[in-house]
Amino acid sequence: MTTDHRSCDELSPIRIRLEELHRRYQAFHEGTVATYIPELAHANPDWFAICLATTDGFIYEVGDFAQPFTIQSISKPFVYGLALEDNGRNALLTKVGVEPSGDAFNAISLHKTNGRPLNPMINAGAIATTGQVRASSPTERFERIRACIGRFAGRPLEVDVGVYESESRTGHRNRAIGHLLRNFDVLTDDPMADVEVYFRQCAISVTCRDLAVMAATLANHGLNPMTGERAISGDHVECVLSVMASCGMYDYAGGWIYHVGMPAKSGVAGGVLAVLPGQLGIGVFSPRLDDHGNSARAIRVCEELSRLWDLHQFDPPPGAHHAMRLAYTAADHGSTRSRSAAERACLRRHGEGIRVVELQGSLMFSSTERIVRDLSNRELPSFLVIDCHHVTEVNAAAAALLFELADRFAARGTTVLLTHATHLAPLEAAFRRHESRSPAESRLRFSTTDDALEWCEDAVLEKAMPSPPPRTLDRLADHGLVRGLTATQVERLAAIMKPMIVRRGDRLVTAGDEAASIILLIRGLASAWNPIPGGRDRRLATFTAGAMVGEMAFAEESPRSATVIAESDVECLVLQRSDFDSLRDTDPGIHAVVWRNIACAIADKLRKANHDLGVYDHAPLSRG
Repeated sequence: MTTDHRSCDELSPIRIRLEELHRRYQAFHEGTVATYIPELAHANPDWFAICLATTDGFIYEVGDFAQPFTIQSISKPFVYGLALEDNGRNALLTKVGVEPSGDAFNAISLHKTNGRPLNPMINAGAIATTGQVRASSPTERFERIRACIGRFAGRPLEVDVGVYESESRTGHRNRAIGHLLRNFDVLTDDPMADVEVYFRQCAISVTCRDLAVMAATLANHGLNPMTGERAISGDHVECVLSVMASCGMYDYAGGWIYHVGMPAKSGVAGGVLAVLPGQLGIGVFSPRLDDHGNSARAIRVCEELSRLWDLHQFDPPPGAHHAMRLAYTAADHGSTRSRSAAERACLRRHGEGIRVVELQGSLMFSSTERIVRDLSNRELPSFLVIDCHHVTEVNAAAAALLFELADRFAARGTTVLLTHATHLAPLEAAFRRHESRSPAESRLRFSTTDDALEWCEDAVLEKAMPSPPPRTLDRLADHGLVRGLTATQVERLAAIMKPMIVRRGDRLVTAGDEAASIILLIRGLASAWNPIPGGRDRRLATFTAGAMVGEMAFAEESPRSATVIAESDVECLVLQRSDFDSLRDTDPGIHAVVWRNIACAIADKLRKANHDLGVYDHAPLSRG
């Protein structure tokens, strides 16, 4: 499996927010670069990158995301995962505990009686963990560790030799820890060889992009979302994330989990990696460290990201799902408005410019991110209709993302409309809150997607058809009911039809009534409505001049299935069943042709209904 490694389009509100954060914190200069490893002191304190990788293999990256730096202590959870693979949970617990120490990363935190390090995230525990990786030699042990971290990053990784040599020259405290671990038989081989392997693993060179992918691999239950390769067994991921959550940020672990709420690990070269299980991974790189040994910028950035997009693990989404239920264009599926043949042909040519996306379920950052990513990376349509009919709830982060997407699209000339959104208070509020700088009211003015689609189609037709079909039928001979009749036969049929005028808001037919006639529209608009018990009636179709109303019930001799209401003053011609039946004896030729035309009209409507159902049944989510 290979996933396309891309960065998001410039319209994406996620990418834009990351860029805003990067610009703001570029001027944040608190903290100092680590100097206790001399080679680290050479780092540029202004290096700064933010990356976010999703569990379906997409990366957002800003700043110095390709700048190499050494992984340092961020190697610890991944080596711990490899040691779990080799030894199993219970056996490894006899060598390394899982309790928070509250101490600095280089503290000598050993159990009072058995000498076991308190957890694998401090140096003592990490050196002990490195020694548990099975190998026949120190070289093999390191190569297994390097390969494991490379599987998480999705690429081969190398050692920064200068940093390794600098760590080895100055790592006397870690050597002392190694001897203590050997004294308690936590390490059973040469402790100095294990410490050297530990120095090498900390000197593995990575980028901020690598950190995000490594975090996303943990979020994806150990499966790298970029390469499809399994880094470690999913059964051990929960153990790794557990110790990261309680111990990964040293003596700031409590403050981190309280304010940010994601399992995380930091390194003294300036990297911080954070994991939101099942959803995404975050990498931030900036060499200036705070008093706890964590990147000062990264702490601030992660706190803001957690608040901005509700990423705290103790505020989880109700469940994973595809938030985009369906996507299609007006070329595939149009409104219920009755159109002429010329109009239908025009919409087939130009309907790709009208895109509809139907959302569903509970919208939060992770599910909405996929929606805005998909839409941001496609060719901009002229119209975008976002249908929220099947959305059950939306949080403030998701609402803000959708609003920002609409704003970015509007700035590029796309009209964005929201429908069925009245039950989603945060979404309505997000749009109405910005009415002073954005036409939010106009975006929410259609209660149904069908209404919005019809409006978009009218706009497309007005532009694409400078000479639109007439809205009034000048003569009966132009109506589809009489197609194939001679002029004399049309006159005979017209003689038995009765004119009818219906005022706006009045009914042409009522659901449940006997179908005693067919109605031909000559001028005006009328809509068929299906009554829904306990709810708002649903519009089935809108008819214009030239349409035929009631032909299906007429043919079946069944009660009317819908109520048809005039949307403007309407002029009609009515063909009563009794008069039509009399033609069977007086003029069978007219009778046969009209029956054929009635059948063709029914077939045309059924064909459209089948096509629309096909769009709903088979249209892929990425369609359009």
